[in-house]
Amino acid sequence: MTSRQEKAIETKKRILRTALDLFSEKGFDRVSVDEIVRESGTSKGAFYGHFTSKYDIFLEKFKEIDQFYRDFQESLPESLPAEKKIRKLAIAQMEYLRDELGRDGIRSLYAYALTPSVDNYLSDTERPLYAILEQLVSEGQEKGELTSSASSGRLALLLSRSMRGTLYDWAIFDGDFDLAGEIDGWLGLLFSGIRN
Repeated sequence: MTSRQEKAIETKKRILRTALDLFSEKGFDRVSVDEIVRESGTSKGAFYGHFTSKYDIFLEKFKEIDQFYRDFQESLPESLPAEKKIRKLAIAQMEYLRDELGRDGIRSLYAYALTPSVDNYLSDTERPLYAILEQLVSEGQEKGELTSSASSGRLALLLSRSMRGTLYDWAIFDGDFDLAGEIDGWLGLLFSGIRN
């Protein structure tokens, strides 16, 4: 890698870190590209060379989040039943997103996802989260732990919707809301209906 390529990667990382810090501190809607550029010590040209908009910061962050899912899956003991693996993954997801994006970041992400003609990364079934969920459900079905009355893909989709719905409720609720406790409680109820 050339020094120019290394510098470009470092600039992109600096813009990303600065933007996420500003979003967390001030709220996504209160941060402009000009402010990100100023605070990161870069230029608009550098910003737009790496991102088409400040929403692209979220897409870049999702690459990190997807890697988190992969790493977390690899850390799960093989001996755990599928249900426990899925519940642990969901709890870890909630804690990670709470800490990494925060309530305002999640609100902004959902607002962006509701924008017409936007590629909706949240519901993209090609993302690693869906593949991991489907693999875990399939594993549970093969071992006779989970019902086979629905396909592994269908059950993975329902699980992912439960996760997104819990995040959405947390994002719109300003009071005390135990994100990890909510998803675990809901998945407990869901699994009581799909457990063999």
